[in-house]
Amino acid sequence: MRLTQEIIAAKRDGAELSEADIRLLIAGLPDGSVSEGQAAAFAMAVYFNGMSERERVALTLAMRDSGTVLRWDDLPGPALDKHSTGGVGDTVSLPLAAAVAACGGHVPMISGRGLGHTGGTLDKLDAVPGYVTQPGISLFRKVVREAGCAIIGQTADLAPADKRLYAIRDVTATVESLPLITASILSKKLAAGLHGLAMDVKFGSGAFLPDYGKAQALAQALVGVANGAGMPTNALLTDMNEPLASAAGNALEVAYALDHLTGRRREPRFHEVTVALATEMLLLGKLAPDLDAARARIEQAFASGAAAERFGRMIVALGGPADLLEAPQKHLAAAPIVKPVCPETPGSVASIDTRAVGLAVVALGGGRVRPQDPIDHAVGIVALAGIGDAVGPDRPLGIVHARDEAGYQAASERLRKAYRIGEGAARGPLVAERVTERVSG
Repeated sequence: MRLTQEIIAAKRDGAELSEADIRLLIAGLPDGSVSEGQAAAFAMAVYFNGMSERERVALTLAMRDSGTVLRWDDLPGPALDKHSTGGVGDTVSLPLAAAVAACGGHVPMISGRGLGHTGGTLDKLDAVPGYVTQPGISLFRKVVREAGCAIIGQTADLAPADKRLYAIRDVTATVESLPLITASILSKKLAAGLHGLAMDVKFGSGAFLPDYGKAQALAQALVGVANGAGMPTNALLTDMNEPLASAAGNALEVAYALDHLTGRRREPRFHEVTVALATEMLLLGKLAPDLDAARARIEQAFASGAAAERFGRMIVALGGPADLLEAPQKHLAAAPIVKPVCPETPGSVASIDTRAVGLAVVALGGGRVRPQDPIDHAVGIVALAGIGDAVGPDRPLGIVHARDEAGYQAASERLRKAYRIGEGAARGPLVAERVTERVSG
């Protein structure tokens, strides 16, 4: 058995590590037997020298096995999930989990909080009074079995090695390492005991990886490693060059998702991505024979109200109000200032700096820069204009929901800067590519 420093030196020098070496190093992260300096040196060696796919699979499995691994063998259907690399107006998880549950899947979705310019699914659900985002495992299992879906936060005993390694990567400029990103995302999903995973990898101005080629490489790495680790996974590359929904902000996005579930409002772009990802989940779970059949089942789940019924069941089972779907205004916090932001000159939206739109929400208090920052669930922006929309005095860039006038002014300034008005508006395909095991197309 090699010493930790020998393993680090081997990776520093470009060698391929054995599974035993990787497991030894990762096992030392939760208990502290691998020091912060050693973990940082390992992360930097991987950053510069990369990892083979065999090493990536071994790293992901070792991180999965650093804590509790859930099992769902007692369910009458497959345990399925989706993961998004994040964006603005991406509240897909809420209607998607319910739609898949309505089609016979079970969705034990373990989600995170937002940081930087992206919103987190847990922050959205924290806007629902009474909803418990950190239930015990027994309640989590009960809700998944009975409602078909449960969206909760990560528990401390799921992939604890990832938590420590990520904290070290964050302060050593190694967050962008493809093997480490892949292992971080997938170790938690593997620890959740899934039978299938659909990945939504964003590209564009509001994405974690704006460059299409880098997003494509991440999608291919995720699919390759997940399948190599025994979890059937497909990925979609989707456009984040504009907000996915016309709403951004926690309570406002919950209201938007409720409108989508009930059919009060279904915007085409948001619906397309939601249905596409849910379709992949049904296919991975063998709940439909092909993409067309899977898509038809998901569309029917929305049209019939079955998805809405499942969502309502989940909300009540985890402590939320029974009439949230019917009367969201009774329960979701509202901001005292609601005012439009119009462009300085009228015209058509040529392009959007989507990250800047997200930062406008952060400026309102609806996002966080540091993990410990508080969140104001009431604030945000609705009626966001999209690429190609005509804007002016009668059609604002968006309507800001603010806590005070200073917040409104700060968000207005950022929102105007995020939009370019002029010629040349062009949208590419919303779902640009489908990546499956070894094959993309």
